[in-house]
Amino acid sequence: MTNTTIDPDEATRLRNNVVDELCADGTVSSPEIEAVLRKVPRHEFAPGTSLEKAYDTYAAVITKTDEHGVQLSSVSAPQVQAMMLEQARVRPGMRVLEIGSGGLNAAYLAELVGEGGEVVTVDIDPAVTERARRLLDQHGYERVRVVTADAAEPVPDLGQVDVVMVTAGAWDVSPAWTSQLKQGGRLVVPLRMRGLTRSVAFTQVTGEHGPHLESESARICGFVPMQGSTAHREELLLVNGTPEIGLRFDDGLPADPHRLDNAVTTPRHELWTGVTIGLSELLDTLQMTMAITLPGFCTMTVDEDLDTGLVTPANKRFTLAAVEDDTFAYLVTRRTEDNKHVEYGVHALGPHAQPFADKVADVLRDWETNRRGGPGPVIRVHPAGTSDDQIPAERVIDKVHSRISLSWPSA
Repeated sequence: MTNTTIDPDEATRLRNNVVDELCADGTVSSPEIEAVLRKVPRHEFAPGTSLEKAYDTYAAVITKTDEHGVQLSSVSAPQVQAMMLEQARVRPGMRVLEIGSGGLNAAYLAELVGEGGEVVTVDIDPAVTERARRLLDQHGYERVRVVTADAAEPVPDLGQVDVVMVTAGAWDVSPAWTSQLKQGGRLVVPLRMRGLTRSVAFTQVTGEHGPHLESESARICGFVPMQGSTAHREELLLVNGTPEIGLRFDDGLPADPHRLDNAVTTPRHELWTGVTIGLSELLDTLQMTMAITLPGFCTMTVDEDLDTGLVTPANKRFTLAAVEDDTFAYLVTRRTEDNKHVEYGVHALGPHAQPFADKVADVLRDWETNRRGGPGPVIRVHPAGTSDDQIPAERVIDKVHSRISLSWPSA
């Protein structure tokens, strides 16, 4: 039940503070979304959570974990929810399918579509849908339809919708999502590509290479991963010779991972690139440049309990890295003299550490010259059977149901 001891005036003040912040930083730009964020009591959809946590602009509220502590369900951070609502462009009278229930986002959507519209929210976990149904009913959103199902399959009796909004991290794009989307409709999905997640707003288009989804915007985000038939886990390669270094690959391990077996027995090569960034600068295009350019792109984690200092990344839980045959490299940073910027460097281990470090450094310098401050890549989703000659792109990522292409826009 809702905690009745909460001071409604304090909750309103905190909610308005969050919305003020999101309007000031440009996350919220439409008056309709500003209005629903101010109206719907976010904390009421996170019962048992303190007001401070419920109204933390950039933090999600975890609502369910498994026996190992793995997060299964959450109420997304206000910043992420606002960002995706802006991407979705929901209007009065629309029909919207939400994949991944929690209650709060469905309430926002119900406010945006109005009495003439319809919202259907789907989740595979009956405990999550029961909770969503209860919270929506308690706060006057009885007309939201809540369905327990694996949304990788078409939702029964749904028909076609104007917007499909996915609120769980997806590795692939299910054909069911596009088949239920009206021509010209929008799909907003946190899509994982080579280990990097972006909230992508897609529209259905028909170009010279046939019908496909094409991105209109893509924003950095993080989400609880999707469950069910479309669930997908990264593969972890523990570098032989040390249990502390893990290389995570999103689309399959290298063809012969054992070639890295002796990499840590060679001296570490260190190279500083001269590429500097501001402390708060977004790294969206830098990450995507590495993911597109380097065939062996991956991310590196270090087990802090086993850390011997063989590698020294700035972030032991998530560091951009890459593999080439018998050598791997990763990015490092150091503060500049003014203490307002950091410089990027490359550390490499393996028989070909120096030339591979040079190659990765060249990618960073190319980003600084040609991509920094510019738009991100155009992301297109094609059916799985689409031939290579129908997908002109710098990088194509093969999934189960789709082929996802990444292409830098023309200058």
